[in-house]
Amino acid sequence: MFMDIYAVQNVPPSNINRDETGNPKTAQYGGVLRSRVSSQAWKRAMRETFKSLLDEKQLGVRTKNAVELIVKAMVDQRPESEDQAESYASLVLQATGVKVVASTRAGAASGKPVTQYLIFIGNTEIGKLATIALEWMDQGKDLAKAPDSAMKKEVSAVFHGEQAVDIALFGRMLADAPDLNTDASAQVAHAISVDAIKPEYDYFTAADDCAEADNAGAAMIDSVGFNSSTLYRYATVNLDALQEQIGNAEATARVASVFVEAFIRSMPTGKQNSYANRTLPETCIVAFRDSQPINAVEAFERPVTAEHDQPISQVAGRRLVEELRRIQDAYDEQPVQAWAISTDLSAQDLAPVAESVGLKDLTSQVDAETMRVLGQQE
Repeated sequence: MFMDIYAVQNVPPSNINRDETGNPKTAQYGGVLRSRVSSQAWKRAMRETFKSLLDEKQLGVRTKNAVELIVKAMVDQRPESEDQAESYASLVLQATGVKVVASTRAGAASGKPVTQYLIFIGNTEIGKLATIALEWMDQGKDLAKAPDSAMKKEVSAVFHGEQAVDIALFGRMLADAPDLNTDASAQVAHAISVDAIKPEYDYFTAADDCAEADNAGAAMIDSVGFNSSTLYRYATVNLDALQEQIGNAEATARVASVFVEAFIRSMPTGKQNSYANRTLPETCIVAFRDSQPINAVEAFERPVTAEHDQPISQVAGRRLVEELRRIQDAYDEQPVQAWAISTDLSAQDLAPVAESVGLKDLTSQVDAETMRVLGQQE
């Protein structure tokens, strides 16, 4: 069973996801320039939203500072272990195949043990690794020797149980420890604008509040790129794959509903203080499919423009509904269930493809439907 999520979201002047030049990311689609927000940026925003919807123990962190986190967990379990904690925390991580090196960063991070690259690790995994490190400390494991096969097997088992929610959804890839990799059960598309955009630039100056009276003029002059657009967003979740990693239908149903709410409420934070661009989607449709995921982006291959008294977001919402209806008719792709939230479209407008609901009812329905379809398989 797949859960598809579609959204049309108006975003005012903003620069929420910058490229290497500092300007908003873009893409060519349908022969015109579109605004783009990378899937990585929006997944990061969703992970931040998860923190307000789920317990910390259900989540993970992406960091180079795993040694420091394991040390903290060791000291929390046993305060007197502090003197040797760092050495054994490093040993535990090395047993996974991940290399630990001295940080080359300046300041407080200088010289401290870090992993060579960012690793995605669950908070419960950190606690379990800390317990193993304490056991090895008690056993007097030789820190000068490389971890043996038994030690590697013990550590590997930590990563093969129930996964942290964000790791189960977005996956984990450890180049030096492929045995610990986790396939993502969710896919998030790059958001692109339904309308053609033209890059714009904000020339600005800043005054020195304490400048001398005879020193008039700006203390700073610069420019920053921005654009405004109406974004089409899409994501899909393989609910069966998610259940395999979460463990049971009830927990998976809760995660599915949280994923939907985080998808709707999240917003990447780039230049947010400068533009106050946080919005909610004008139209969001969630469909459960038992055949395959279906991205309806072709609804916007021809750029959307405002029509008469209808804003772009409303025209785009109607196009999305019409495209989903065409897919249903042409390919016999009737969803198992579908619901929609919209501030632009009426229940009658949405009726061909989905039942009109509010956010609270939507997450409740997603929870119940996930529990129904997965519960039948247990």
